[in-house]
Amino acid sequence: MTSPVRTWVDDHRIASFLAVTYGFTWTIQGLLAASGMGASWTLSILVGFGGFGPPVGAAVVVWASGGSLRSWVGQFFRWRIGGRWWAAALLVPLVVLALGSGLYVALGGPVDIAALPFPGIYLFVMVWGTVWGGGQEELGWRGFMVPVLQEQYSALVTSLLVGLAWAGWHLPLFLNANTTHAGWPLSQQLIWGGTILAGSVLWTWMYNNTGSVLAAAVFHAGMNSIGVFHPADRAALVPGGIPDPWLNFLAEISSAVVLVGIAVLVVLVFGTERLSSTEVPDTSVLGLDDGKSRPPGPSGGPSDVGPDRQ
Repeated sequence: MTSPVRTWVDDHRIASFLAVTYGFTWTIQGLLAASGMGASWTLSILVGFGGFGPPVGAAVVVWASGGSLRSWVGQFFRWRIGGRWWAAALLVPLVVLALGSGLYVALGGPVDIAALPFPGIYLFVMVWGTVWGGGQEELGWRGFMVPVLQEQYSALVTSLLVGLAWAGWHLPLFLNANTTHAGWPLSQQLIWGGTILAGSVLWTWMYNNTGSVLAAAVFHAGMNSIGVFHPADRAALVPGGIPDPWLNFLAEISSAVVLVGIAVLVVLVFGTERLSSTEVPDTSVLGLDDGKSRPPGPSGGPSDVGPDRQ
């Protein structure tokens, strides 16, 4: 006999997922803020632990709904997606970095190439980002919320709804004075909000075409990592310890414009309905038998894009 609580969760999957996700993460963030812990590796590790809220929320709902945790988690280990999709996951962040940096320089932004870190650090940052620095969220946002919402909404609307939930989930980071987000001016916070929505479209595009949460996590980690290699002159951005509003805005908006432009291009090429030319993931990937995936059909996208998921 199914308990009333599990029945309610099954009937309200998105609300239940968000309640657990926000509750888990915001509790940890609240404790960190109350502790007064300063910026450090320890703080970064604990913030990363709070980032497991989305997969925890998804796991609770999949279990309560009678789904398959194995099937759901298995999306994170789906790596046979074709070379071009791995190329996209790995190279699109570098394209954003290159074009964004070029735009920044073209608009007069000062650079300090000598201060750039050793390129090999990118591998460490990518691995860290995939498992602890943002990528761990993807089993919740893309691996659960996207297939559930796509039962009712187009891929574009789904992406924007996920993006709004994703942005709101970050709120405690803006309220803790010891985190990076809290030090951003309002203009940078607004730019960040726009990049969250654009990123959500791109991560859904990757997930819908591959069925791989791993690819979305690597893509996510790549975008989080490229800031380390932005050539902006840090001393010029913060002269005398006081941030220069225009140069900081320029450094942020130059990359954001490129990211948003790529997201718009993806929507135009692949169409709003699925952001893919293949069947998109539905709740069957969660081991639930009510999946109603849309079959391929006219959507404004090309018919020869996107390999069959393996």
